[in-house]
Amino acid sequence: MTSGVLFPSGSAVEITVDGRVVAARDGELLAAVFLRLEDIHTRTSFPSAQPRAPYCMMGVCFECDVHVEDIGTIRSCQQTVHAGMKVERQDYPKRLK
Repeated sequence: MTSGVLFPSGSAVEITVDGRVVAARDGELLAAVFLRLEDIHTRTSFPSAQPRAPYCMMGVCFECDVHVEDIGTIRSCQQTVHAGMKVERQDYPKRLK
């Protein structure tokens, strides 16, 4: 079970994180992708705006919340990657669009 998580064997895909293209493996956990980035934070806390990142990796702590297009706000440690996925960090204060 863990070998597929630690060493994803899916095909190479590209996802978008905050408008930037990022390399990933099909089927790997989204949180694992964030942990490889230079800036690993997935959200900022409210109201202090302190950066938060994946912590428990089992869906208990909610530190890894992100927004995925066509899905909504999810825990990145509970979501697998697929090609073309568009992800945004949950940064506060929110930008007006």
